[in-house]
Amino acid sequence: MYQLTRVCKPSRAGLVTTHSRTGILRGTGTPFGRTGIPPPVLRPIRLLATDAPPKSSRPQIPTEPRPRSRFLSRTLLVAKYTGYAVFSSAFGILLLGAGIFIHDAFTYTNKHIDRVPVLPLALHPERGGPKNLPVVRALVDDVEDDEAKSLLDKPKLVIIGAGWGAVSVLDMLSFGDYHVTVVTPETFTTFTPLLPSAAVGTVQVRSLVEPIRKIIARLRGHFIVAKAVDLVMSERLLELETLTATGESQRVYLPYDKLIIACGAVSSTHGVPGLQHCLQLKTISDAQAIRRRILDNFETASLPTTTPEERKRLLSFVVCGGGPTGVETAAEIYDFCQEDIMNYYPKICREEVSIHVIQSREHILNTYSEAISKYAEEKFRRDGVDLVTLARVSSVHPDHVVYTMRSPEGTITAHEIPTNFVLWSTGIAMNPFTRRVSALLPNQVHKKAIEVDAHLRVKGAPPGEVYAIGDCATIETSVVSHLLELVDEADKNKDGKIDFDEFNFMVSRIKYRIPMAGSHLEKVRTLFDLYDSDADNSLSLNELCMLLEEIGNKITALPATAQVASQQGKYLGKKLSQLVKKREVLEANDVQDLDEAICGPFRYTHLGSLAYIGNAAVFDLGKLSFMGGLIAMYAWRSIYWSEQVSARTRALLMIDWIIRGVWGRDLSRL
Repeated sequence: MYQLTRVCKPSRAGLVTTHSRTGILRGTGTPFGRTGIPPPVLRPIRLLATDAPPKSSRPQIPTEPRPRSRFLSRTLLVAKYTGYAVFSSAFGILLLGAGIFIHDAFTYTNKHIDRVPVLPLALHPERGGPKNLPVVRALVDDVEDDEAKSLLDKPKLVIIGAGWGAVSVLDMLSFGDYHVTVVTPETFTTFTPLLPSAAVGTVQVRSLVEPIRKIIARLRGHFIVAKAVDLVMSERLLELETLTATGESQRVYLPYDKLIIACGAVSSTHGVPGLQHCLQLKTISDAQAIRRRILDNFETASLPTTTPEERKRLLSFVVCGGGPTGVETAAEIYDFCQEDIMNYYPKICREEVSIHVIQSREHILNTYSEAISKYAEEKFRRDGVDLVTLARVSSVHPDHVVYTMRSPEGTITAHEIPTNFVLWSTGIAMNPFTRRVSALLPNQVHKKAIEVDAHLRVKGAPPGEVYAIGDCATIETSVVSHLLELVDEADKNKDGKIDFDEFNFMVSRIKYRIPMAGSHLEKVRTLFDLYDSDADNSLSLNELCMLLEEIGNKITALPATAQVASQQGKYLGKKLSQLVKKREVLEANDVQDLDEAICGPFRYTHLGSLAYIGNAAVFDLGKLSFMGGLIAMYAWRSIYWSEQVSARTRALLMIDWIIRGVWGRDLSRL
């Protein structure tokens, strides 16, 4: 066998190539290249071991990759990861299905309950009280198991209502603290901030409610569907009105050791006639009624027999009140018209729609910052929403609304708006039960709510027995009513006057008793000198009375919002939970004011206000304001989503928003 050898050197690419065309035919000594023998094709060859350079300097010859189409490579990569995704999805679906099957196997089982124990007093309650009514001292589920029996000797805590305040109290309590009973006419709690969305079908009403029985199950609490009508504080009896199996009303007494009034408020009428023709938005029933009215108006307006004047009246929507509820409802109606009416109803309906907001103040959202009010007003003007400010509704009729406006010259002119939809959202007033409680107690002079002290105790009620929170309550702002107590504490030398050092001490006591007065007592020396009219470096009782009265007039009551009710409920629930744990120690030390010994007075922390204004939202965070379009709207949604009562309502709310975004709102009338 013959082998060719050549004088070679490495190339720049690291490959060894021939250096010349002349070679030697080993074994014969015959040169080739100049004879008739054709030279070999130049290509990389492997050196003989005898001619190879040292191993350390020998270049490495890489192996050429097999050429492959780039398109084929990418196709295989996509197919690979697609297969992974399909396999993992199929595996996940199978795993989820297996989990559901196992859950159902353990859930849907035959459960037999035999001989459930019931206390005789629960079946045949004794009569008593001032009206000789049945006294419900025992409930039918008080002794049904060992957990229920362990709560029989616990203090009886009765909560009236199931709103933000009541639910917050329940969240802060622990099992075994109290024998808890919730009394309310509804069987569920409602996420009220999203009621305007439910009124037009953006979300379903089922996504905003959580059954009370599920909330109190953690505490092994009890629930009574009833309406509170009266209170006997001397015997600690709450009078309830319930319905029998035949639909007749009956009244019973429910004993309590501690009572929390959290029954909310009703809309204020302001003495305007014709409010029976208005719709309100405080409950789920109100949202359903509004939705039916809106759909009925559009369906009637779509009929060919409807006259142009009647169509214009049917599609005129009037909102009385420029607060958050009124503004959000107007914005939701506008969105409904833009996104659904435009697509599924005759376009003449959308052309004839008019939305009016009547506000008695100069701006809508007047409790927010000025920048937010102006932004919302500009947004409504761009959308064609009619804003009527500095106007008062004088009467409401079945087919129109009458409002008055005062000109700069002082003349009052009346105006009419033909309409078949009027939403009344203009403040709050006492419901019948809170009005009854206020009438029973002395010094209850507030016209809109029950007055409570800084510990949320109802003024005039036995100490530590009756509390009130939420919209039905307002914290006292009068400082002068504590004048004698403050003077008695601060007047160290008992001379009947308050010098500057004593006034300093008095200011600290005022801040503790009424925390909302703190911002008005910053400049102590200035206040002292201002009311020291005789310049004797002391304040007499008359001078002190004028000072405290002026401070009380400057204090602004807390707004009737869900945020205030929630914070009050958490404060009260935490305090009651600590009270039951430390009661024995406090009583052993002969502590008289248990509430004050447990924790200080309630202090409200404003976390900000927000409102939806139609595919946009505004945020008032105190010194910082934020307003914008879709980004702000999704921030608004995320906040309300996180504030839901349970994971179930969070899931339902998310599904509703997805359905609305993909398929639009539900236009069926239910």
